[in-house]
Parts: sequence; structure tokens; C-alpha cells
Amino acid sequence: MRSKFKINIGSRLGISLISLVLIVYFLAVAYPLFWIIINSFKTTDQIYASSWSMPIQWLFSNYVEAWNNGVSKYFLNSVIVTTFSVVITVTLSALSAFGLTRFEFKGKSLILGLLAAGLMFPPQVSLIPLYKLVQTLGIYDTHWALIIPYVAFRISLILLLIRSFFLQIPKELEEAAYLEGCTTFGIFYRIFLPLSKPILWTSALLTAYYAWNEFLFANIFIDTDTTKTITVGLLSFRDALYTNWGVLMAGLVLSALPLVILFLIVQRHFVRGLAEGGVKG
Repeated sequence: MRSKFKINIGSRLGISLISLVLIVYFLAVAYPLFWIIINSFKTTDQIYASSWSMPIQWLFSNYVEAWNNGVSKYFLNSVIVTTFSVVITVTLSALSAFGLTRFEFKGKSLILGLLAAGLMFPPQVSLIPLYKLVQTLGIYDTHWALIIPYVAFRISLILLLIRSFFLQIPKELEEAAYLEGCTTFGIFYRIFLPLSKPILWTSALLTAYYAWNEFLFANIFIDTDTTKTITVGLLSFRDALYTNWGVLMAGLVLSALPLVILFLIVQRHFVRGLAEGGVKG
């Protein structure tokens, strides 16, 4: 009885300690975001005078002004770049993962090794060669100057995640489909994709997060203001507004909203996809 009592006390203390750490971590992450949101409804004078207090008057006009002063243009560019990056990355990764999972061929182990090695190199290492390659291809200062590098640097991770998930799908389903006269692509489309929604949503979210928030390539490969994404656009947006920090913070909130909404929509699939996508290698 005493040992059980000690175990219960120990487990409760452990849970309480973990809960306390998580609460502190949540406050450390959430409060700066809350601070930006409340200050996005203030004037610059109010921010300097009382940045930690609630707004005296909620200025929703800051969001309208931010949107009209250029955020709408940068927002659209980010949507285009992120959408194409997600669609191409997930599509190519799913098709490649299917081939690497269900077919045997020479060089398969080498391909998997190269994919794993691709995770070890940060994008910054290839900045100069990529810059020359983008100019040689004639895609400098276009959306493709960002889409192609984003796909290239995310496809290794996404492919390996999807492959790990595909390995868990029973081969009996595939054999039964073959007996029913289903083609190889039909098996991929009718069996693998419907069963793999959690990892596909997870892959889409991870790719969207990277493409939406990426700054280095967007700052170097894009020159004109009409093509800039929102991460780089907000930098020039700040310079254009000088000290209008309320409008700038409204722009920051607008830039963060899409990813927050996307995560809230797919969070159930995201947690399941991460859990099941890392079971096998």
C-alpha cells in the first residue's frame, strides 16, 4: 500500500511539474503574440506611452490601412508561392514515396541515403550557386525563383515522412486491388492517398510553414516590389511607414493569420501524421 501511495504521489508530482513547465512555455510564447495583437489597435503615441495596456480606442482602421498600403500585394504573392510549393512538394513526394515503398530496383538504397543526406545541409550553404542558377534559368525576380528552391529543400523531409507512413499500409490491400483489376496508379490514387490523409496534411502544413515564413531566398532572389512575399514585403513596409508601428503590427498579425488558421483546421491530422509517420524508416 505504501509503495502504491508513493507511486501515485510521484506520478502526480511529475504531472504537476510537467504541466507547470508547459504553462510557463505557453505564456512565454503566447504573450508576445498577444502584445503584438493589442498594440496593432493603437496609435504610435499610445504604443510608446502605454505599450502594456489595453487600447483606449480599438483602431480597426490600422488593418485597413495596412492592407491598402501593400500588405494585400505581398499577401497574394505569398499565397501563390506557398500554394505552388505545397502542391508540387506533396505531389512529387507522394509519388516518389510510393515507388520507393512498393517497388524494388537497383540504386534504391542509394536514393534513400541521398535523401537522408539532403536533410543535413542547410539552404544557406547553396545560396551562391542557387543565385547563379536562378539567373541562368532566367527566373530571377519571379515566383519560380522561390518555388523551385522551396520544393528542392523540403522534398527530402516530406518524402521520407510519407514513405514511413506508406510502409504501414498492409500489402494485402494492394494485392486485393490487383486481383480486382486495379492498375498501379489506381492503387496509389484509390488506396494509398485516402489512407494517408494525416501524413499528407502534415506534409502540407510543414511545407506551407517553411514557404510562408522563409526570408533569405525571398530577400535575395526577388528584387521588384510587385513580386515580394509578405516576409520581405513587411521589411520595406516598415521603412515606408516610418514610425507608424500600429499599422506595422497590424500587418504582422495579418501575415500570421493564414498559418494559424491552417493549423487549427488540420491540427488533428497533424498530430496523428507526425506520430504515425515516424514509426518505420
